Amino acid sequence: MNPIIRKLHEAQLRKDLPEFRPGDSVRVNVRLKEGEGEKEKERLQAFEGVVISKKGRASGATFTVRRVRFGVGIERIFPLHSPSISSIDVVGRGKVRRARLYYLRELKGKAARIKRAAREEAPAGGAKAAAAAEVKA
Repeated sequence: MNPIIRKLHEAQLRKDLPEFRPGDSVRVNVRLKEGEGEKEKERLQAFEGVVISKKGRASGATFTVRRVRFGVGIERIFPLHSPSISSIDVVGRGKVRRARLYYLRELKGKAARIKRAAREEAPAGGAKAAAAAEVKA
């Protein structure tokens, strides 16, 4: 990739996003603008569900969140580095063995549940920092 284009892409990337994977439950707070002219207001709308896929890299990355309300499945695709996303909160960690969970679309009720993961987030700095933290404790 051209170095100039790479710098433009890196400038658009957000640094405040948590790490999450498909199978994790997330709450995405999206900024919505309502009204026009002087009556224009901005509010936050929360969308909570299971991440069923993550696609793309750099500034073009997207993720799909699925939830079921009143028996109807709703999926939204969010651009990962969009300024309209106020925050992403990881509600729970899921244990899955696939990168795309499209099979959840055909499942209903208890069959659509995802097992909770026992994984913990590694502290910043990787394995060496984790080992140093264990030695200090």
